[in-house]
Amino acid sequence: MSWQIRIEHSTGYRYASPVLSSYNEVRIIPQTADAQLTLEATVRTEPAATTYRYWDYWGTQVTAFDLHTPHTELVVTGRSIVQTATAPVRPTDTPTWAQLASDPVADEFVEYLRPSASTGDDPALVEAARELAARHSPSEFIPAVGDWVRERLTYRPGTTGVHTAAVEAWHQGEGVCQDFAHLALVLMRAAGMPARYVSGYQHPSASAAVGETVAGQSHAWVEGWIGEWWGFDPTNAVPAGEQHVVVARGRDYNDVPPMRGVYSGGASTSLGVTVNVTRLA
Repeated sequence: MSWQIRIEHSTGYRYASPVLSSYNEVRIIPQTADAQLTLEATVRTEPAATTYRYWDYWGTQVTAFDLHTPHTELVVTGRSIVQTATAPVRPTDTPTWAQLASDPVADEFVEYLRPSASTGDDPALVEAARELAARHSPSEFIPAVGDWVRERLTYRPGTTGVHTAAVEAWHQGEGVCQDFAHLALVLMRAAGMPARYVSGYQHPSASAAVGETVAGQSHAWVEGWIGEWWGFDPTNAVPAGEQHVVVARGRDYNDVPPMRGVYSGGASTSLGVTVNVTRLA
């Protein structure tokens, strides 16, 4: 059963002294794809700025803007309404491991097979990936990776940051959804499966009441290529479905930050991030 979800995402910064110029990129507009339709999407800034949009290399819609009037706070708010779809059935007629290792697959998906800044491999993780792959078909492998990650990471907010690498979180034994996704990607790529990082939102309740607004969250999960891309949420041990809203995809978090920019002015302090979600239908 499909859902219709309204999302309001607000993030901001306060500066120690007036900022004279700033240049910013924002990735908070949900994508329109096979299993998701964005019905409305706006991005507003305070102070007001003229925005323009483009699609980056990874297929994410970016809202860009710059400000050249002095300001001591910057707040960016995105509002969208999205139609999502029930999680697709996991494919069973999938390539074998030998087929995934073929030159055509490697050529097409090379960027999703190689280690990235946050998903560098480690000999012990490579060995774990090979052992898992030996016991599971590619179709079974993705949820098996999710089980492996959850057995070794405890979900604990505040223990890692956006620049924490997968191996660091693994050694630490705790992290957040970003770390669960990064560690899963290390294993999937080490086994020879193309895998990508997905950033977006998740409605926290599978039995959400229509019309009720609740605190949501930015979220991260993974997609593995098994003849087609199939999404799985290793933090919650579920396939990506109607509760998940896709905003961006890439090799890791560094390709999909919700907000990135440079400015000329005093030191910044985050005003925090709030995400409110409402199931409309």
